[in-house]
Amino acid sequence: MRWNGLRLSLTLLTVIPVRSAVPAHAPDAAKPPGRATVAAAMAWAPAVGLLLGVIASAVLVVVDHPLGAGPLTAACLAVASLALLTRGLHLDGLADLADGLGSGKPAPIALDIMRRSDIGPLGTVTLIMTVLIQVAALGHAEAAGHGRGPAAVIAAVVAGRLALTWGCRRGVPAARSDGLGALVAGTVRPATAVAVTLATVAASAVISATVIDEPLGWILPLAVVAGLAVAFAVQRHAVRRLGGITGDVLGALAEVAATVTLVVASFGPLALSLRSADRGRYRRKRSPIRPATSSGAMSTAPSQCKRSRNVESER
Repeated sequence: MRWNGLRLSLTLLTVIPVRSAVPAHAPDAAKPPGRATVAAAMAWAPAVGLLLGVIASAVLVVVDHPLGAGPLTAACLAVASLALLTRGLHLDGLADLADGLGSGKPAPIALDIMRRSDIGPLGTVTLIMTVLIQVAALGHAEAAGHGRGPAAVIAAVVAGRLALTWGCRRGVPAARSDGLGALVAGTVRPATAVAVTLATVAASAVISATVIDEPLGWILPLAVVAGLAVAFAVQRHAVRRLGGITGDVLGALAEVAATVTLVVASFGPLALSLRSADRGRYRRKRSPIRPATSSGAMSTAPSQCKRSRNVESER
């Protein structure tokens, strides 16, 4: 059952082809998976995020360093690879949720708006801004060096899938009686979500302290916690407005958590020290340069000017 959950998680969250444990010609092949299998799939979501994050980090490193395309281009291709590996479903869910919540309509109408195939103006702007923020934050982290970029993208993707685990915990209802939300809502035990979160935060702390060549043992755990906190706030608002979660809500939670994690992971002492160094260079350029003289004329010139002015005033 556990491995069936992993297969289902890979099938739902990625385009990676996975052979089903049930043959296609079997009588049970068309039956939906059981609640236990779905719960295991949502518990495996952060592990699937780890796999996706490793692939995206490999794209980031290869494009930036051996190919020399630069951190910004590398960040663009890393974010694009994530969209490709997930069929862009999470980004689509984010845009649909923005349209539904932004309409200001009652829950049934908002859910109908979210089901439409087109994307409205608010959804389009939300989608564009989210991708731009992700690319900018990842590019900045990669430009900082010391392994910050790969660590940031891995932490972000894992946090995004961990938000799915929390979104499917027991006590969170489904907004519809059908669809992905109805399949996964309320399947994960809170204790499972807590255990996976503690393991993720501990692992991110170890990566911050050992992989990144800086005293940044706090930056990745803080980024993961911040991403989950913002995703939790978005989920509460969506449940209050829509009456529960849908597949679009879950996709939006993944993108929100990943984006916030990337932004926070791009902060830290290294970025601040670089800014301080830039300010120091700017001040040195602005400060007047006094020519060095061996006779000390520079230090005596002001006193000589004062004495000459005193003599002229006495005359």
